[in-house]
Formats: sequence, C-alpha cells, structure tokens
Amino acid sequence: MGRLMALMSAMALIAVPALARDKDREEKRLENSGRVLKEILDIPDDIPADLLDKAECVAIFPSVLKLAIGIGGSYGRGVMTCRKGEHYTGPWSAPSMMALEGANIGLQLGGTATDFVLLVINPRGADAILSSKVKLGGDASAAAGPKGRTAQADTDITMRAEILSYSRARGLFAGVSLDGSTLRPNPSANRHVYGRDLSAKDIIRGGRVAVPAAGRQLVSLLSQKSPKNLSDPKSLK
Repeated sequence: MGRLMALMSAMALIAVPALARDKDREEKRLENSGRVLKEILDIPDDIPADLLDKAECVAIFPSVLKLAIGIGGSYGRGVMTCRKGEHYTGPWSAPSMMALEGANIGLQLGGTATDFVLLVINPRGADAILSSKVKLGGDASAAAGPKGRTAQADTDITMRAEILSYSRARGLFAGVSLDGSTLRPNPSANRHVYGRDLSAKDIIRGGRVAVPAAGRQLVSLLSQKSPKNLSDPKSLK
C-alpha cells in the first residue's frame, strides 16, 4: 500500500506541471487569435465589414504549420466565438477551442506559417460545427471569402456559402478555399482553458462560462467591430 501511495504521489507531481503547460499553451493560443484578428481587421483591404456583420460565428487559427508531407499532415488549432441567443443575435460568446485539419490546408501553406479566419454566415453552418466535425465543401458549403471594403456581400458565392475562409501568410491576405478540410470542436483544449469538461455548445450556446482573460481581446474586438447581427432576420429563423 505504501508503494502504491508513493507511486500515485509521484504521478500526481508529474501531471500537475504538464497540466499547467497545457493550460498556458491554450491561453496563449487564445491571445494570439485576438491579436491575429486585430491585425487582419486593420488591413485596408481586409474582410468586408458587411460580411462580418452577417456572420453568426468567427473562427481564427493563428500560425498554422504544415508539420508533415502528405494527407493528414496538416492541422491547425484555434478558437471560435459566436453571437449568443437562439437566433445568433446577441453579444459575442466565450470562445470554444477548435481544430482545423486536412490535406487542403497543407496545399495552402507551402512550408510557411499561415493564419486562417473563417466566417460562419448562417445558423445551419453554426449549428453543424457546434455539434460535431464538419467537412468543408461537404457537410457545410464553403467558399473563398471576398476581400476589400468595397466588396459586395450579396454575390452568388457568398449567398450560397455557409462558411467563408481567408488566409494570411508572409504579409499577404486573401480569400482561400479550404474545401475537403474538416472543422471540429477541440474538447481537450476546452478542458485546459476552462478547467472542466465542456462541449463547444455548452460554452457558446449554453453560456455556461465567462470569457477567460486570455480571450477578452478577441471578444472585445468583435463587440467593437460588429456589435449587431445585420443578417436578414428571415435567414436566422
């Protein structure tokens, strides 16, 4: 019994620093996501304001890297926040940690760190992502997002797509197609950030947690840039 207790104590001593490192890593990811979005929204030729105002959710994946050659070798970790309320018309929620994976991401990277921003622009797409893993271009329609302050948000592409995607690498910002990639909640990362098991739906739709300190810049920025959902009310029901 004494040896067992000693072994358990040793394992606990090893686990505590590891958990602290995991929490610190995810909090830094939250902070970086807010910083990346601010930098992108400060670009003159950035995401059109009318598209941001029609987005139910925004997902940011900072510094995605191609870690291996071939299918399945590319993935990113980031965050997503959505507007609260039954019809996504309330203030921006606490962020859920997310994962973006797939071969198509690797094709966009070319060996360099790339930031991705995804706009979810209708409730069907938002509900699907919060519930499970979705394949972009399959489970949820996706398209490269138009950019520039004078871009029109009512083109056929943007009206049909549920998710619009953008990338920034080496200072260049552009709409990018991520068809074939998958987007899903990241439960283990949520556990590290919030200290308990919470689903993306618990965090975003259930309002069960407050915005953590590391995510305040991101949520505050979106609250400032897009305080109201300006989608057609009929599209939100």
